[in-house]
Amino acid sequence: MVPRMYNKTSTIERNGALTFLCRSGYNKNTSDLCSVQERAYCIMNKFGIEVSIKNPASLDPKFLPLSLFNKAFLTTAKQPLALALERPDGQISTYETFVHGTPERAEADRYYVDRLVKALLWQCGGFRVHVCGNEDMYRSVAGAYCVGGSRAFDFDFMSGVYERPFEVVHASYEDRPQAKQSAQPIGRHLKGCRIGFDAGGSDRKVSAVVDGEVTFSEEVVWHPVSNADPDYHYEGIVSAFKQAASHMPRVDAIGISSAGIYVNNRTMVASLFRAVPKDLFEQKIKDIYLRAAKEIGDVPVAVANDGDVSALAGAMGMNVNNLLGLAMGTSEAGGFVDAEGNITGWLNELAFIPVDANENANEDEWSGDIGCGRVMFSQDGVIHLAPAAGVDLSAAETHAEKLKIAQALMAQDDPRAAEIYRNLGVYLGHAVPFYEDLYHMDHILLLGRVMSGKGGDLIVSEARRVLMDEYPDCHVNLALPDENTRRVGQSVAAASLPQIDS
Repeated sequence: MVPRMYNKTSTIERNGALTFLCRSGYNKNTSDLCSVQERAYCIMNKFGIEVSIKNPASLDPKFLPLSLFNKAFLTTAKQPLALALERPDGQISTYETFVHGTPERAEADRYYVDRLVKALLWQCGGFRVHVCGNEDMYRSVAGAYCVGGSRAFDFDFMSGVYERPFEVVHASYEDRPQAKQSAQPIGRHLKGCRIGFDAGGSDRKVSAVVDGEVTFSEEVVWHPVSNADPDYHYEGIVSAFKQAASHMPRVDAIGISSAGIYVNNRTMVASLFRAVPKDLFEQKIKDIYLRAAKEIGDVPVAVANDGDVSALAGAMGMNVNNLLGLAMGTSEAGGFVDAEGNITGWLNELAFIPVDANENANEDEWSGDIGCGRVMFSQDGVIHLAPAAGVDLSAAETHAEKLKIAQALMAQDDPRAAEIYRNLGVYLGHAVPFYEDLYHMDHILLLGRVMSGKGGDLIVSEARRVLMDEYPDCHVNLALPDENTRRVGQSVAAASLPQIDS
């Protein structure tokens, strides 16, 4: 088909949503690259909610920022609705919002609440969701979060994390639960001889840290996500521990940063080990880090989600608090240090928080959901955008190798690679306001291999441009690691987790 050029305000039908293109010279039917100034200004209509987008993604023209959908939705929603997420020890997180409560906006209401409950669950966690107010919204959520429901993955995941059945309950808005939360200090202990271990999806890093100074550091490529043998994981972890231990006179403590959810230093759920059969997971993975530490000695051990350790590294390096750490690597890892410098006990699994409202957004292979951060703010995001930019990554076998090709092109100032990273910046610029609505943070520290080199700089500059242009009231500081933060690093921050008794 000959590409059509839109030289005046035009309207096309796209998957049931009207899209208005309002700038000349933008080619909607090719992957030709265009400058920022040439990008289209568009309006999309989803479930009767008209969404205006000043900064679309040139390589992903169907991208519909959830932040903008929510903003447009709430301009006409007036019926109060409260959501409360209950966790162990009586902890409750709450969120106050609105829906329409009318038949003509019922589909929009259901979609908005579905995405919001999903986001809150993966931000805070919980084994019980209270939907307070509109009964139709309660029935919709309850019908999704059950065996065979559209959110069966989330239902099963949360049941496993908290080792109790997940449930959705209803209450009147007037009887809504009140928030009850507790936070605790994390890390920043640097005295003594410590091992810091960071388990990533493509590589593992270990450091020997003596009184806050790194005496040894090593990074080794491994493939945990696809390996079903728990001994493969165990042997890799023990090998790293022993390497670090050999560079210190003794080992006083071991701190571990690892993707997943950990309770009392035990692995509850982790994408790193998702290929391990369930019976072997229970036998050999749940206490894998505790068993590995015993190979070194009877010393204090602390295991934390890698996102929380990212946030800790940033807070230590930047000397600030109220910081969200966001690491773009094999997946998207998140962590949060609150205004008092504490962690909250939340899950902070940004990978599963939705940010794209496009009904044809990329699907996450693990959860089966679409439009979530994992497929955008990770090496997967680079790989998904590459074909539209005209970049062929087929020569590489692994995702990590594909990312290296894109990074090498970016280092050579290849305009195709630049457009990939520019689009990632557009994604991020639209996601930050939604993250701010959830966390109310002051800073975001951007980490991970996707953020390295020239590509990372371009992602940040483009995200800042989108924020200034489309979200002038959002004042979150986007930061890359400075020299001091790089010095702290993920494995060093992990080493600081355990407290050593005097």
